[in-house]
Amino acid sequence: MRVVSALAEGGCLAPAEEADALFQASIDGVGAIEEMVARRLSGEPLAWITGSVLFCGVQIHVDPGVFVPRPHTQPMARRAVSLLPAPGIAIDLCTGSGAVAAVLAWAHPQATVIATDIDPEAVACARRNGVSVLVGDLDEPLPPTLRGRVDVMTAVVPYVPTDELPFLPRDVLANEPPGALDGGPRGTTMLMRAAEAAARWLRPGGSVLLELGGDQAGEVANVFEEVGLSGIRVHRESDGQDRAIEARRPDPPG
Repeated sequence: MRVVSALAEGGCLAPAEEADALFQASIDGVGAIEEMVARRLSGEPLAWITGSVLFCGVQIHVDPGVFVPRPHTQPMARRAVSLLPAPGIAIDLCTGSGAVAAVLAWAHPQATVIATDIDPEAVACARRNGVSVLVGDLDEPLPPTLRGRVDVMTAVVPYVPTDELPFLPRDVLANEPPGALDGGPRGTTMLMRAAEAAARWLRPGGSVLLELGGDQAGEVANVFEEVGLSGIRVHRESDGQDRAIEARRPDPPG
């Protein structure tokens, strides 16, 4: 109970659940409970301390310094799983720890799932999670043989507007990589590039899913339309907040 109380007093929103995770990590030999609690109270993400996070039922290893997969990304990952044919091709841009790609590969073991990330630390972490990942900026490292053949493309790019970064939780700002957060003046710099990339790689009938926030859906939808994607759909949380946007490459006429 002392651990739960300490975590609660330290500002943790789910102290009992976090205490359980820390105790289990200590039992598993990750470290002494006192040291792990001290790290958490300093603001270090729980997943960095325990070494992993459960994402869509898959245990994802998360190295210190790598962006931690968020619970609100799980519905987008599940939607991507539903859109990917069993022997299909999926691309996950800005994969980070590889969480979305790992879930796609776990759900469809016969599919080809390839991820990319520009951060070597994230790439190494994704590989530890069994993800086939290439080092590079967005779609630049993808093999040309996949152009026009991709069934599903996903991306959780940086999308926090630069001037809103100071309003993020203190522990996020102090610990998580800024490059995984800063999306430019309106937060849409990388989103627009990812939308344009989708048009290059999707097959006719293929779909793209991009995580976003705030009022960014309209701007991204405009880019989708400009590059010839259709069937645009915004996915919202239960409170009505926009969380992801989906589009597809139309089938050829006739």
